[in-house]
Amino acid sequence: MVFIDSILSKLAKTGKKQIVLQAPEGLMRTAVKFVPDLVSAGYTVTLSGDPCYGACDLVQDLDADTVLVHLGHAPVVQRENVIYELYQQDFNPHEILLALPYLTQTCIGLVTTVQHVHMLPRIQEVLATKGYETIVGSPTPRTPYAGQVLGCSFGGARTGATEMIYIGTGVFHALGVHLATGSRVIALDPYMKTCEEVTVRAFLTKRFSLIERAKAADQYGIIVSSKSGQERMDLAEHLLTLHPHTTLLRMKEVAADQLLNIGLPCYVNTACPRLAYDDQPRFHKPVLSPEEFEIVCGVRTWDEYAIDEIF
Repeated sequence: MVFIDSILSKLAKTGKKQIVLQAPEGLMRTAVKFVPDLVSAGYTVTLSGDPCYGACDLVQDLDADTVLVHLGHAPVVQRENVIYELYQQDFNPHEILLALPYLTQTCIGLVTTVQHVHMLPRIQEVLATKGYETIVGSPTPRTPYAGQVLGCSFGGARTGATEMIYIGTGVFHALGVHLATGSRVIALDPYMKTCEEVTVRAFLTKRFSLIERAKAADQYGIIVSSKSGQERMDLAEHLLTLHPHTTLLRMKEVAADQLLNIGLPCYVNTACPRLAYDDQPRFHKPVLSPEEFEIVCGVRTWDEYAIDEIF
């Protein structure tokens, strides 16, 4: 949960009275509820109404007297005058027992998203009672909590464990963990109380088909993000050198209609990695990851396929 007292305590240390409050869509109604409390405490509050996809997508161009209060995410970039307030979600740690029938080893790696990292010690205790040794990865600059992974960064999963449990909703993070580490991954949803082994065959089949389509393009748009936590200009400049017919596109929001208006036959995404993977059905033309474009250009082999990460 998010607690207003925690936010007020952090704000008091800044000595500033102007606030921009930012939250992802799933927490926007929670953020709205905090506005009266913040105003009553003497703060001038503006609620950001723009979409927010993570701590890589902070409100920009704030003046020096304004504090950004960002709900729901841990920092991925260092920036002054930003307060990060996590949204921690509890569940019964004994739900981890649902994964035991899927395990083949007794030494298991554990990973999860930021809203559940506080649960990992309790989960370790439960697994220890069943005779399992657990490994939780160390923090990284982009994932500052032990055992944390993002949809764009899996450094916290590189523990050396050959079998891992991902705890959270959906399977994208678990899929990324598998592709990034090569480990066998079990995905546990503690709310739906479901468990499954992650497989990548269907995912790779779709991506390989997309790569083959992209090889027929006569022009490629290299997308670079203007968002502070997603901007990878060095990578974009590298990709521009791989093919003679490339155009650099600087974008804040990578939207299907905008790409349709630009009209290129293929795009390469260096912004949020999930755009190429999760949003491909929305796009009218192939949108490749940087690694996939390297396959198109012949500087990477099919056997060297890797998931896109921001380090």
